[in-house]
Amino acid sequence: MAARTIVITGASDGIGASAARTLAKAGEQVVVVGRSAEKTRAVAQEIGADYFVSDFADLSQVRALAVQLKEKYPRIDVLANNAGGIMGKRELTVDGHEKTFQVNHLAPFLLTTELMDVLTASNATVINTSSAANAFGYVDINDLDAAGKYSTNKAYGTSKLENILFTTELHHRYNNAGISTAAFHPGGVATNFAAESTSWFRFAYKTIIKRFMLTPEQGADTLVWLATAKPGQDWMSGAYYAKRALAKANKQAYDAELARRLWDRSEVLVSTDKLNQRS
Repeated sequence: MAARTIVITGASDGIGASAARTLAKAGEQVVVVGRSAEKTRAVAQEIGADYFVSDFADLSQVRALAVQLKEKYPRIDVLANNAGGIMGKRELTVDGHEKTFQVNHLAPFLLTTELMDVLTASNATVINTSSAANAFGYVDINDLDAAGKYSTNKAYGTSKLENILFTTELHHRYNNAGISTAAFHPGGVATNFAAESTSWFRFAYKTIIKRFMLTPEQGADTLVWLATAKPGQDWMSGAYYAKRALAKANKQAYDAELARRLWDRSEVLVSTDKLNQRS
């Protein structure tokens, strides 16, 4: 059987890098995407993979990444939207969006939709890295950039809730076209994903609590399982998983109308960004 093409964002470190190593060792054609050129190149060279550098805090770079991927890979079997993190104080990106919202939700939404023709033609699986932190998120469709009230932890939890809503709506819109999709919670993993944060998450990841957290290899297990198991047989498309099992999410995650509205609003936001680039 020919190797499948698996694109993993946020693969320069942590569970993304671990999943890339495991899948490459299994004979898959892994494509490594990261923000740091040095770290991304190092992971790619280690496993003999192609790599691309893209900063999700700049949507023009996400668009460029999509173009590069489509030019080089006529088939993409798995897209793992794993890039993301916890930020510090409220900050706007060059595109004018709150950074947590853009990096964790809007950028992977844009990348996925820009690749949609290739993904549907490939009957692809799209995997979105969420978190149990979705439990303390709340999506206000009229204030996605948290202009009214902001806290680091709530912004992160909300973005992880948005990952699940995106997963369910992607299934609703494109499962009949061949796409399968899942969101998952990797567990409390000892990585650098909270490096930019001033919240208690960063303190936890830098102190004794880190000793009790999962390794990146353990955290990547569900991602690898979703990428290699058969959707519709081993797991259910459009659902949220933890430890290879269906998991309970924030009650907003089951609001089909909210999922639809978030998709539509995200579509408008990335379209507006594109128009602004041309003006």
